[in-house]
Amino acid sequence: MSEMTCVRRIAARPSTVFDALTTAEGMASWWCPDDGPVLSAASDPKVGGRFRVRFRKVNGSEHECAGEFLEIEEPRRIVMSYEWTSGGVPEERERVSRVELRLRLIDTGTELTVIHAGLYNEASARNHSAGWGAALDKLVRRFAASNSPHPE
Repeated sequence: MSEMTCVRRIAARPSTVFDALTTAEGMASWWCPDDGPVLSAASDPKVGGRFRVRFRKVNGSEHECAGEFLEIEEPRRIVMSYEWTSGGVPEERERVSRVELRLRLIDTGTELTVIHAGLYNEASARNHSAGWGAALDKLVRRFAASNSPHPE
């Protein structure tokens, strides 16, 4: 089993970033790893609640992932199961992995760390790192034009 980690600094308060990570509207604004659209997003952000996101990459391929919220410490930490229900990385189909999202207040907003564990192998970890990295870059851009955050 392998894992990957991505870290981004986002110009928004942790509570704002938390909402972007857990609500259907928030997920729909950044989840796809390229400029393709999110086709649908659903989320019930509570322990035991589920999420599902379907997106279309610019090459026309459609992908859908889903999972369950396992732990929530608003606005600091989210742990969820993660599986590809269609598309995605072929060796990960029908496998459940684990995603942990850590949010830390910093002077410029939020430092977000994503740890995706339980991946099939190093190649899968690299693919997921590229995908998460590109999607998180969209999240960073979404808040880049905002004014400086106010500490919580």
